[in-house]
This record gives sequence, structure tokens and C-alpha cells, in this order.
Amino acid sequence: MVMKSNINFIRSFLPDPFVQLLIITILIASFFPVSEGYVKIAVIISQIGIFSLFFLNGVRLPRQEVMEGVKNWRLQGSIYIWVFGMMPLIGYILSRMSVDYIPETLALGLLFLGILPSTVQSATAYNSIANGNVTASVIASALLNLTGVLVTPLLFTALASASGVVISLESFYRICLILLLPFFLGQLSQNYLGAWLDKRKRLVIYMDRGAIAIAVYVAFSGAVVAGIWTRIAPIEFAILFTTITIFLALAFTGAWMMSGFMGFATNDRKAVIFAGAHKSLAIGAPLAAILFPPETAGVILLPILIYHLAQLIISAPIANRLALK
Repeated sequence: MVMKSNINFIRSFLPDPFVQLLIITILIASFFPVSEGYVKIAVIISQIGIFSLFFLNGVRLPRQEVMEGVKNWRLQGSIYIWVFGMMPLIGYILSRMSVDYIPETLALGLLFLGILPSTVQSATAYNSIANGNVTASVIASALLNLTGVLVTPLLFTALASASGVVISLESFYRICLILLLPFFLGQLSQNYLGAWLDKRKRLVIYMDRGAIAIAVYVAFSGAVVAGIWTRIAPIEFAILFTTITIFLALAFTGAWMMSGFMGFATNDRKAVIFAGAHKSLAIGAPLAAILFPPETAGVILLPILIYHLAQLIISAPIANRLALK
């Protein structure tokens, strides 16, 4: 019993298992990146994983819950406007402000970060800890992820055009083939596979996280081979960390203030802050892998990886504090 207690005590200081997985993935990619001769094979494996990820998402998202949640259009609309209105604006401003001090691709990563939808799992989990409106959080995150597959690349194309970045029609075709098609196939299979997957939640979690880790590994491997650790100076990393800290502060504070301005109840405000401020690596990694070559995707993903890790770390004390309200 004493040994078990000591193990639990040590685990309490360890980061979230998904955070640990991402850190290990980045370390492996840094020391053992995909060699040039195997890049195409790695990309195919990554795309198969992404296809399965979105198929599973389609199976697990209950259509009835979505329809019920949409009825609260005022709350859902506010979250949607914050995520795809104000957050992209913050990302664009920070990207333009930092482009003279960090590599342009890294600055574009800040813009890409701002346009991404929120997570489903972590936003819902922390909202639950805060005793917020969990149903609203689940529906908001699900809707944001579903529409974000198309909204994110369209917004990114529009805002990044000032920097000469163009997303090809072939990229949108791949999005439809690798992201949207499996999601709708999952929706069609919901009546047949939904109950089976509900009984195997741990397996689904492993498959989800595995698919994301593979996408991150392939993308970051390309960046490592292209010299990410030598091309980005320590001072540029420091500027990036500072900028992301500002991003986090604006995201959480802004979402909370906006929900108060809208006059929402405290439980609904808790749903807004987590669904509005969190960013989804589950969408970001696949989209980056599809839209950009590996060496570019790895750099684009760096701000998202840092933000994702940081949002999980700071959300715990925020949720515990809000639970008292």
C-alpha cells in the first residue's frame, strides 16, 4: 500500500500521458528522423492513421446530441465567433508582429495556430473539472472540429496570402479524401460500430493518440532533416515562447470576458473559456501534414505543439479555481 501510495504521489507530478507521448515523439524525431528514402512510405502510413482517426471521430459523434446542442444557438454561436473570428485575428496580429524577429514559416505557424478549432477531449475534461456546462462544451468542440476541417485552410489561405502562401486545389482534394470522407463514412457506420467502440474506449484512445503521434513524428522529422534546430536561434525560440504566452493569456482572458459581456450564466462561461481557448492538435497535425511538405509542416506545427502542451498545463489550476465559482 505504501509503495502504491508513493507511485501515485510521483505520478501526480508527471504531465498528462498525451503530453508525455508528444514529448517522446519530438525527441525520437529529433534523434531518429525518417530518412530520405523512407519519407514517402512514412507519409502514406501517416495518412492511413489520419484516415482512421477521422473515421473513428465520425462513428463516435452522436448526431442527435449535435442537433440538440445546436438549439442553444446563442452560446454555440458565441463560441464559434470567438474561435473562428477573434482567435484568428489574434493569431494574425501576433504573426505579423513577430515575423521580423523569427523565421517566416514559424510566424505562419502562429497564424495557423490561431485558426485551428478547439479540442474535444481536453476542453470537455477541464470544463467537467470546473463544474461547467459539459454538454455545451462537447457540442461546441465537435461542431468546431467538424467545420474546422474546411474553415481552417480557407481562413489560412485568405490571411496568409499577404505572405505569398497559396493552398492548392490538390490540397483541398486531399482534405476531402483523407479527412471529410472517413468522417462521413464513420457517421454512416455509427449504428453498426457505435456500441462496439463504446465498449473499447481505451483502444480508441490509443488509436487516436497513435495517429496524432505518427503525424507529428513524420512532420517533425522533415523539419529536423531540414535543420530546424540549427536554423532557429535560441533568441528566436525565446521570442516564440513569449509570443505563445501572450497568445494563451489573450485566449483565456478574452474568452472569459466575452462570455461575461454576453451575459451567460457561470456554468456556460466555463464552457466558453475552455472550448474557446483550447486548440486542437488532432486537427492541426493532420491538416499541416496534408497542406505542407514535411520539412515545412514540422516548423508550422512547432507553435501548435508548444501551445497544446501549455494549455494542458495551465488549464488544471484554472479549472480548479473555476470549480469554486
